[in-house]
Amino acid sequence: MDPLSVLREFTIRGEDLDRIERVGDEYRFGSECSFPCAAETAYRSKSGSLYTLEALVHYVKNQHLKHGEYMQSTVKNAVPAVTLLDRKPLLDYLTGRVASSDSIDFLLLQQQNAQSQKKNEEYRPDQDNSAFVSRENAIEDMEVEDFGKPGEDVDYVMLIRSNERPLKSREAILECKNRDFYSVLVNSTKREEERQRIESQQRKDGLVAKSRLMGAEERGVVGFGGSGDNSGFDANPKPKLHLKSGKIGEGVPIILVPSAFQTLITIYNVKEFLEDGVFIPTDVKAKQMKGPKPDCITVQKKFSRDRERVVTAYEVRDKPSALKQDDWDRVVAVFVLGKEWQFKDWPFKDHVEIFNKVLGFFLRFEDDSIESAKTAKQWNVKIISISKNKRHQDRAAALEVWEKLEEFVRSRSRS
Repeated sequence: MDPLSVLREFTIRGEDLDRIERVGDEYRFGSECSFPCAAETAYRSKSGSLYTLEALVHYVKNQHLKHGEYMQSTVKNAVPAVTLLDRKPLLDYLTGRVASSDSIDFLLLQQQNAQSQKKNEEYRPDQDNSAFVSRENAIEDMEVEDFGKPGEDVDYVMLIRSNERPLKSREAILECKNRDFYSVLVNSTKREEERQRIESQQRKDGLVAKSRLMGAEERGVVGFGGSGDNSGFDANPKPKLHLKSGKIGEGVPIILVPSAFQTLITIYNVKEFLEDGVFIPTDVKAKQMKGPKPDCITVQKKFSRDRERVVTAYEVRDKPSALKQDDWDRVVAVFVLGKEWQFKDWPFKDHVEIFNKVLGFFLRFEDDSIESAKTAKQWNVKIISISKNKRHQDRAAALEVWEKLEEFVRSRSRS
């Protein structure tokens, strides 16, 4: 007989709770048996420790109290408390609503009672109590037998492990069949490799753009504002120009896109749209892209109605706040969201000045309502419509962007 089982029987009967009395340092369950107040029960808390009989008796007699009132009563009576997480499952077990619980652990109690057998700390007033064995005496007997020195602390972990039967060792687990630890290693390094790949691609895009500037003379490409084909880059370095001049500054031209997902064109899908002439929704590209969002990408015109035209490179960015004064000199176009706040902190006094020096595009679905482009129509921007489902029409829309962009760049270069 153990204190948890006895307390459960009295709790299930209900009216027998009044028969549980505390006399000194022990609880007497009527005239049937008694246990020390500090006796550990087989019910283990969520934290891993065993509840004492004193804690369970106080809780079951005060189960009607709210948790705050119950905690105050435990402090007042200097009794260990039952945690909030354990209250309901413990009460369900003690009242018989459930037959068992995963929190019950008789292993430790069985070790403690192995030596005393049926001397289970019972108290019977009508019998000779000379055979009564307290919990402390039982532990002392175990200490003497197991460790040879009275008063020495019992190593309960050793007692438990002495009855354990190991199923597998660490070496045996590694030798198990159908366990592919190589795939675990590959998966753990895959993310790092993908990050390095993205960084390498970004560096490569930057080198491509730079090489087009530095090696334009060897390729026979004439740059902005020069003679001949004005679609390439100038091989001869030009001095940096200010915004007031209206000309393009030194370096790769910049196209700005919104960072918000409400717009059709973002830094996620602008490369496929401008280079391949295919519109892919931002959310689809964001899921396909592994690693962090790039701060800058390079796009090139790979298709044209004029097959003799030289390929041009542009930088695409979505963080205007990160641009320096010299960077603003290179901004040639922007995809607008149709919201005023997109141009907050831009180095221009109003929309008239913005779209006089920067080419604006507003991309929309052709089936969208007029209200979606209401604000954009008030600005000097080019509204371009694409179909929601007919992807073969995207190429014509992308070509229209490139034609307007090249025309605008040539006009700025000549001004």
